[in-house]
Amino acid sequence: MKIAISSEGADLKARVGHRFGISPYLIIADLGAGNFEAVESPGSLGQQGTGVQTIVLAISKDVQTVLTGYCSPAARRHLEANGIEIFTGLSGTVGEVLESYKKGEIQKVEVAKIEHEPEKRIGNMGILIDAMRRSCNQFASMLPIFLGVVMLIGLLNTFVSRQFLASLFSGNPVLDTFLGAFFGSILAGNAINSYVIGGELLRYGISLFSVTALIITWVTVGLVQLPAEIAAFGRRFALLRNGICFLLSIPIAIITVVVVNLVIR
Repeated sequence: MKIAISSEGADLKARVGHRFGISPYLIIADLGAGNFEAVESPGSLGQQGTGVQTIVLAISKDVQTVLTGYCSPAARRHLEANGIEIFTGLSGTVGEVLESYKKGEIQKVEVAKIEHEPEKRIGNMGILIDAMRRSCNQFASMLPIFLGVVMLIGLLNTFVSRQFLASLFSGNPVLDTFLGAFFGSILAGNAINSYVIGGELLRYGISLFSVTALIITWVTVGLVQLPAEIAAFGRRFALLRNGICFLLSIPIAIITVVVVNLVIR
């Protein structure tokens, strides 16, 4: 039997993580083999969507039980849907919590009693420090991305001519919007990058229809993240959601640009 414990560190002496999905590590303890594995959690980066990745990680490790301080209702639903039992409201070291679980001393807490638990902990200095640490990690993780975007724009300015970009777009609002939506679907990264890239495309003379569609699909459609989404939510839901978002992005982009033009006038 495997147990996943959200942890602030990579060993049994570390404190149990305050919240599943954003703690730096998952300690995967195999009760049958009597050993454990410390896995760095995607939540340590503090980026959007890392909660889903942590759920996928727990499922991929064949975990049967999760021990943590707090688990959001959404994460709880997906974990329980995959047969994973969740115990929350825990504190202390990972080793202490693990021993308590082995002895049967840990009781499940009703969901209704824990949904507002984070709000009750606002005054906890540990939560504040944890939030500051995640913010710093997020900034540090975003810095290389911004540098990469700047370099990409530099390469774009150097090697890609306006004539080439213009040749990709016909000037037809519907067709250009479709192309923008397509490129936004296959690109990935922080949503802020789409604004920077969109601004550069506008400067190159690409229509606002295309840029708007690119930004919409960038944040709503994710072909790169599709395998993880399928693992977490199921193939039908993931494909249907991405397909609907892609199709809706085109009329939404056109309507948005038309409304903006009317307001400006």
